[in-house]
Amino acid sequence: MSKTPQYAEVNQESLYRIFTIPEAPDSTLGRIEKHLSENLMGFLGEHIVAREKPLQAIEQDFQGATVPEDPQFVSDHTEFLLDKLVAHSVHTASPRFIGHMTSALPYFLLPLAKLMVGLNQNLVKIETSKAFTPLERNVIGMLHHLVYQRDGDFYRRWMHSAQHSLGAFCSGGTVANITALWVARNQLLKPTNGFAGIAADGLAAGLQHYGYQRLTVMVSERGHYSLAKAADVLGIGRKNLIAVPTDHNNRVQIAALREKCQQVEADGGKVMAIIGVAGTTETGHIDPLEEMAEVAQQVNAHFHVDAAWGGATLMSSRHRQLLAGIELADSVTIDAHKQMYVPMGAGLVLFKDPSAVRAIEHHAEYIIRHGSKDLGAHTMEGSRSGMAMMVFSALHVIGRRGYELLIDNSIEKAHYFADLIRQQDDFEVITDPELCLLTYRYVPEPVKHVLEQGNAEHIKRLTPHLNALTRYIQKRQREDGQSFVSRTKLTPHQYHSEPTVVFRVVLANPLTTEAMLADVLAEQRKIASRATSLLGALYTEMRELG
Repeated sequence: MSKTPQYAEVNQESLYRIFTIPEAPDSTLGRIEKHLSENLMGFLGEHIVAREKPLQAIEQDFQGATVPEDPQFVSDHTEFLLDKLVAHSVHTASPRFIGHMTSALPYFLLPLAKLMVGLNQNLVKIETSKAFTPLERNVIGMLHHLVYQRDGDFYRRWMHSAQHSLGAFCSGGTVANITALWVARNQLLKPTNGFAGIAADGLAAGLQHYGYQRLTVMVSERGHYSLAKAADVLGIGRKNLIAVPTDHNNRVQIAALREKCQQVEADGGKVMAIIGVAGTTETGHIDPLEEMAEVAQQVNAHFHVDAAWGGATLMSSRHRQLLAGIELADSVTIDAHKQMYVPMGAGLVLFKDPSAVRAIEHHAEYIIRHGSKDLGAHTMEGSRSGMAMMVFSALHVIGRRGYELLIDNSIEKAHYFADLIRQQDDFEVITDPELCLLTYRYVPEPVKHVLEQGNAEHIKRLTPHLNALTRYIQKRQREDGQSFVSRTKLTPHQYHSEPTVVFRVVLANPLTTEAMLADVLAEQRKIASRATSLLGALYTEMRELG
C-alpha cells in the first residue's frame, strides 16, 4: 500500500532552513550519509536490487510531467529515491560488474565530492573559481608531462600563462575529441590575406579560399563513435570520417592509411587529421602510433591520439611502451573517470603546443576578457564544476606508483582470465588482451572442433546460431543480476571476418578476484545449458554440415 504523501509548508522560514540547516543524524538522509561514509559497498549491496526490473516498469515511477506544486519533506523524498532510483541503479562498483569501463571508487573521494559540491565553483571564469583555476591548470600540466615529458622550465613558462593552455578539462572523451578536431580545423583554415578564418567566415568560405573539395579525418574502423559526432558538429560531415581497415590485432593498417590519404589528395580533398586509438573501446588494442605520426607529418595533418581508455597506462613503467609514439601527437584525449578511478565527468584534451588553443579562443566583456586567465576562453563548455579537484586529489593520494600497481594488476588479471578461458573446452578467446580488456564467447565443445577444422562455409552457417546463443547468455546473465559482462560485434580475422557477437569484459576493478572470474564462466555455462531451443538449432545446423 502506497504511503500518503506529506507536504512541507511553503514560507520564508522553511525555505531558509533547507539552505542553512543540515538534516538530523537520525533522518533518512542523515543515516544514508553515515552509511555511505562507513561502508559504501555495503550500502550499495543492501539497496541495489540484484534482479533486474524492466525499464518500462521503472518508467512508470517517473511519469509526472508537471513541476510538483508543493514541496516534499527531505526524508520522504529520500525514501522515494531509495525505493525507486537507487534500488534499480546499475551496481557499477560491484567487482562482478566487469562489462564496462566503470569501476569502484576510492572511499576518500566521497567526502571530497561533497566538499566540491558545497564549494560550487564555476570553472568558466576566475571570478567564480579563483583557487580552482590554478589547480585545474596544475592537473592539466601533470597529465601533459605524463604524455609529453617536457622539462621543468617548459611547465614553469606555460602552465599558468593567460594566453596559452596545455589542454582543457571537459565532461568526457566525446567533448575532448571534438575540441581536438575543432583546433585542428581552425588551424588548417586559419586567417590569411583576404580570408578572416573559418571561425569568422565559415567552412564553405574556408574550403573555397584554400581550394579544398572537402576535409577528411582518418581513423581505424575501431574508432569511437564520438568521432562521427565531431565530424557532424564541425561541419566536416560523417561521410568524411574515413574508416581505415585494421589488421588481425585490431590495429590500423599503415599501408591502407597511406593509400586512403593519397586518394583524398588525388580527389582534391585535404586530410585534416589522423587519429590514432590508444585503447579501442571494443577490444582495448593500441594503434601503431609512431608510424601514424610519420604519415600525419608526410601529409601535413593534425595527429590526434584518442587515449580516453588507455592513457592512464602511461603511469606504468612496465607497460608505458605500449603507447610509444603518443608523445608525437599534436593532441591527446584522456578520460580520468576511467582508469584514474574518479567519478564520471572528468575528461581532458591535451595539446603539445601551448599556443594551439588560440585557434579556438573566445572572449566576452563580462567574462573571459582579453588578458584574463579565465579557462572558458579555451574550452567548448561554459559553466563547469570543479572536477579537476577530484583528479588532483586522486593523483596525490594514489600517486604514480599506486596507479602503476593498479594498472599492472588489471592487465595481469586480464591475461589470467584469457588463460582461464583457453583452458575451457566450451569457451574461446576472440581477442587477446593488450590492456585489461578482452573478448570471448561460449562455444559447445563439439561445435568448437568443427570451427577449428571447418571452412568459410561452415563458419558462415554456424556463426548466426552462436551469435544468438551469446546474446541470450549475456541478456540472461544481466537480468539475473549476479554478474555482468557486456557484448559487442566484431569481424574476427580467424573467422573470415564473419560478423561475430562476443562477450566483452573490462577488468579494471581492483576488487575483482580470480574466483569471481571463474564464477562468471560457470554462470554462463549454466545459462547456456538452459537455452535448449538455441542449442538444438545449432546442433541441427552442425549435423547438416556433415
